[in-house]
Amino acid sequence: MTGARHARAAGAFVHEGLFYHDREGLLAGTVPFITDGLAAGEPVLVAMPGANLRLVRDAVGPTDAVRWADMSEAGRNPGRIIPWVLQAFIDQHAGRRARIIGEPIWAGRSDTEYPACAQHEALINMAFAGREATILCPYDVARLDADVLADAYATHPILVDDAGRRPSAHYAPADVVARYNKPLASPTEPVSALVYEVDTLSAVRRFVAGHGAAVGLDEDRLADLQIAVTELATNSVAHAGGTGVLRVWRTAEHLVCEIRDDGWLADPLAGRLTPAANGIGGRGLVIVQALCDLVRVHTTATGTTVRMYVRHPA
Repeated sequence: MTGARHARAAGAFVHEGLFYHDREGLLAGTVPFITDGLAAGEPVLVAMPGANLRLVRDAVGPTDAVRWADMSEAGRNPGRIIPWVLQAFIDQHAGRRARIIGEPIWAGRSDTEYPACAQHEALINMAFAGREATILCPYDVARLDADVLADAYATHPILVDDAGRRPSAHYAPADVVARYNKPLASPTEPVSALVYEVDTLSAVRRFVAGHGAAVGLDEDRLADLQIAVTELATNSVAHAGGTGVLRVWRTAEHLVCEIRDDGWLADPLAGRLTPAANGIGGRGLVIVQALCDLVRVHTTATGTTVRMYVRHPA
């Protein structure tokens, strides 16, 4: 693994995939990245799942100049990472080049979560085009599937591994976004459904409250879920033909709420960026991403399904 230098041209956004095989390879790729950033006076954020975060933090040593975040918490919902982790840090240091390590995909991610993870990595390129930032995304070659690594080649314009640093010959982020925008698998669990329109929006909150209480959600999480579902149901009424269908079911880990309507999320970054400072528009889906443990979306010109997951007490 090389400690390759990373582009810092003004206005040049850099997004790199770091492919490591073991602990030594991870440290060889991340520690120089951090120390180079500190030497250049750049603000540095390291967001990795707990074990890797501790490993890198111990190798860097005591410093108040690096912000550390456990990605298994901050990025538990992949749709939360761009607005509430990456964009928040970059915006906080406007006028300076930010340097970030973000590891959103690790061996413990579930098959249900992974499509949102892959889309996240693809959308980073669109979200931060022209921004003063360098983002390095580590991938554990020894533990991740070949399909995951192939997606990483497609979502990162620059690859870093034992052979050095080079452009990706397979870079095609839009293809990844499209590939994972597919119909969501039908639940195998019993489903409760509610059709709503403008005169019955109040029933949505009661419907969610009943199901949330039944699985033991505490008051705060139940309120979060009610806000998320109501945001989407209100959008259906206002922008998607005036009606929609809410379906709810319970899995072993989550209470799942799904909104279906006739709307179309034409912008792939919908819900993936924090709203503009003027507060006009764009808040609904980003609020949903912030409040839920996972959000899956399938959208076409003929309709949209948004599936929201909230963990319940086992």
